[in-house]
Amino acid sequence: MFLALKEMARAKTRFGLLIAAIGMLVFLILFQQSLQNGLLTSFVGAIRNQSAPVLVYSVDGQRVIQGSVITPDLEQQVRADPDVGQAGRIGQGTFTTEVSSGERFDATVLGYESVDLGAPETLTSGRYPEAPGEAVGSEADADSGFGIGDMVTIQPGGYALTIVGLAQDVQLNAGPTLFTVYDDYVAAVRSVNPDALDPLPNVLAVAPAAGVTDAELVASVNAISADLDALTRADAADNTPGVSQVRQSFNVIFLLYGLVIPCVTGLFFLIITFQKSGSLTLLHAIGAPAGRLVSSLLIQAVLIISAGYLIGLAIYTPISQRRLGGIPLRFETNAVIFWAIMLMVLGIGSSLLSARRVLAIDPIEATTGGGNQ
Repeated sequence: MFLALKEMARAKTRFGLLIAAIGMLVFLILFQQSLQNGLLTSFVGAIRNQSAPVLVYSVDGQRVIQGSVITPDLEQQVRADPDVGQAGRIGQGTFTTEVSSGERFDATVLGYESVDLGAPETLTSGRYPEAPGEAVGSEADADSGFGIGDMVTIQPGGYALTIVGLAQDVQLNAGPTLFTVYDDYVAAVRSVNPDALDPLPNVLAVAPAAGVTDAELVASVNAISADLDALTRADAADNTPGVSQVRQSFNVIFLLYGLVIPCVTGLFFLIITFQKSGSLTLLHAIGAPAGRLVSSLLIQAVLIISAGYLIGLAIYTPISQRRLGGIPLRFETNAVIFWAIMLMVLGIGSSLLSARRVLAIDPIEATTGGGNQ
């Protein structure tokens, strides 16, 4: 321990630069992790965090809510399935809206028939709609006028919705999102186009009957018709078009980051070991055990990776509490723990290459000058 600290004290700049480099790489890894999760949540949070355990799409919708249409005969068949305990309609529309401040932007409106089948699973404040013209807004869009008590007007048509509750992580398609009762969704559609017929539901939210699991319900509904595509809530979110591609892209980035840190750490110690091979040979020749020299090297690796990780974590923590445009970021505890363990293992493992060089030192080289070659 003394030998490791003494050497680091003599070469503060060299070791400090390595610590800073690792700290920046750690920050980038954790920031990208938050960015990935925030991006996915902004696209499919409304699906993942709604209350229905199973969603039933039409096959033609390709697992996109707004592209799916459930015809009356398909709806009737699903409701008649004995494995279905509850069923409710869900409709989705994208509308131009105007908030109290006069600002206009596009918003997604999701209509549900039952709080247990399609509403946000939990609210951060306020309550669920209890009367016509009320809605729950996505908390991430509060800065845009989605606070409790604010009025959102559908344009054209002028149908008004008052925000009575806020929910976290319930955005859809990375835009402002409102949850209303199904009749309000229909009223919003009719407001924009008074000549239109009542819209058909886009998907059905279903819950299993007593004794039936979600997976069994999915299999039962899919067996009804080849035109139906039932998915559990988690699968519906994960299989939304674009989600897997985003994950794959970020996984490639994480893999590259995971390779860079051990490569940098291993190369650094390998170079250092070659540079000080003469002193290591002399220490070994006067009786310093190889194990002590190796342990000194590994202690340095642990200290450098730990210090770099703490620096990266210190930079990441305040940034993880912010929003990046419309993407909500948050502190990813599981990712912090995972990468702390992963990078420590990879960093120490790469340093073992340098340890092999130490173990290979022949004390006789101290008398021939070979240790300086």
